[in-house]
Amino acid sequence: MKKQTFFTLLVIAFVLSFFVTPLGDYSKILLNRWFAMAPTIITPEKRGKIASYDWTLKDENWKFINFEEAKGKVIFISFWTSWHMPSQAQLKDIQNLYDKYGEKVKFYIITNEERAPVELFMEKHGYTFPVTYRIVGEDSPITILKPPGSYIIDKNGFIAVHQTAIADWDNSSIDTLLQKLIDE
Repeated sequence: MKKQTFFTLLVIAFVLSFFVTPLGDYSKILLNRWFAMAPTIITPEKRGKIASYDWTLKDENWKFINFEEAKGKVIFISFWTSWHMPSQAQLKDIQNLYDKYGEKVKFYIITNEERAPVELFMEKHGYTFPVTYRIVGEDSPITILKPPGSYIIDKNGFIAVHQTAIADWDNSSIDTLLQKLIDE
């Protein structure tokens, strides 16, 4: 076998590994992380306000909670699913945010999945942020975004970030924004 043929087969095998092995999944998640941009922060004069806080959800223990508990607090909301690669790619950054601001920011990491696959996913990856379960069909004071959509809402209910795609949440601009919103 010629060297060129061998290297061609090696490249083909490497490319195929991205489609048929777990290496492909890990690589795609890594690429999503690398190419994620910092979310766009909405200037204060252009921020919209949520209409109300009346929204029933379920917490990680499958108990009903009301979004009203977040009124007057800085809120981070992210919609995700355990099987969606862009969602998976940004969860590490969200975990880092939760580790930094978990006591100062109210986190709603929202999925519409059943508990079993979510708990398995969380355990497998070592995530400790609280998972919130959306009740499908329940009215919401905000637009339900497709995963990995996210919001940051200030203490007065104004939307400071409305992100509809994967984002790099672990960066200085988000740290500065969150600290500013917390201090207000």
